[in-house]
Amino acid sequence: MNRTQKEEKVAALHESLKEAVLVIVAHQNGLSVGESTDLRRRMYQAGANFRVTKNRLARIALKGTRFEGLDDLFTGPTAVAFSEDPVAAAKVAVEFAKKNDKLTIVGGSLGDQKLDIAGVEALAKLPSLDELRGRLVGMIQTPATRIAGVVQAPAGQLARVFGAYARKDEAA
Repeated sequence: MNRTQKEEKVAALHESLKEAVLVIVAHQNGLSVGESTDLRRRMYQAGANFRVTKNRLARIALKGTRFEGLDDLFTGPTAVAFSEDPVAAAKVAVEFAKKNDKLTIVGGSLGDQKLDIAGVEALAKLPSLDELRGRLVGMIQTPATRIAGVVQAPAGQLARVFGAYARKDEAA
């Protein structure tokens, strides 16, 4: 890789990190191409990204972002997962690491808050932004359907009373 390619990679990673809310740093020891592709696909589906990085280039890309404090985690065969959703990358990384010993989570950062392994795992247990939105919509809709049912009940009772009087008059 020549110097201009390195500069382009650093600039692209820097821009991605500036937009990210969550960054997870992991060591990947011997992930096959298939496993790495599977992990990338899962990350992409969750709205996150996963990149294997050169430590020196990643440290340069971290400069000027809120994740500068993570530079000490970049030792050994390192990969980085990041997302704009505060939970997405953590969920996928922790789930994948549980099933595959070749990926080891080292730490991460949520905004300015540096996370250790336990912090990343705790973050992975939280519901995602989409799940929270779904719950909120469900909570908002539930009272509306109850109100509609209560409002319709007297009208239905009134219609049954009128129907009973009409049948009574026809019978007489």
